[in-house]
Amino acid sequence: MTTQDILHILQADIHSVVFATLDEQGLPQTCVIDLMLSDEGGLYFLTARGKSFYERLTARPFAALTGMKGRDTLSSVAISLRGAVKNVGRERLEEIFERNPYMARIYPTRRSREALEVFQIYQGEGEYFDLSQQPPFRQSFSFGGAAVHETGYRIRGEKCIGCQGCRSVCPSGCISGEIPRVIDESRCLHCGNCFRICPVQAVEKLGEGGAP
Repeated sequence: MTTQDILHILQADIHSVVFATLDEQGLPQTCVIDLMLSDEGGLYFLTARGKSFYERLTARPFAALTGMKGRDTLSSVAISLRGAVKNVGRERLEEIFERNPYMARIYPTRRSREALEVFQIYQGEGEYFDLSQQPPFRQSFSFGGAAVHETGYRIRGEKCIGCQGCRSVCPSGCISGEIPRVIDESRCLHCGNCFRICPVQAVEKLGEGGAP
């Protein structure tokens, strides 16, 4: 799946997502925001200048968000990302109202829309997680030149002794049968069972810099 495919699912299929930003004290604040457009430039949403959300975005132009769709946990797809945000003013505002006609019921007149400004997430990295598949499927992605930070676990081949410890405790069966063992990251739940049980510390935990 391409990054553009994932962004389109996030914007068009999920649409309403939970945003996290930092307030003036550096504490996280959340709110539900609709994603209005997606394209090769990233994701677009809007807010009013009088809102605290607007102030937080302006003071610290960085945000994290998560959206999920599905009837229940085992039929759900969740997408999380974090990235840099910029204010693009009233650019694309008319397009947003054309493509999201329900907005005209919230802001019915042109004068009422004068408070609105459009923001763009132009650079970011994230994770697509599909629990409707068994075992679950995971894919990292990035856009706007952002790097993907590896998370999860890796088995160092030179240290692996080929015991069955890691395979015996893996809930998704993502560890190979050959020696040295290899973890299929696309199926890994990041539970850490393999890391804790390995008798020779052949499993290493990857960096924490990626998406939540």
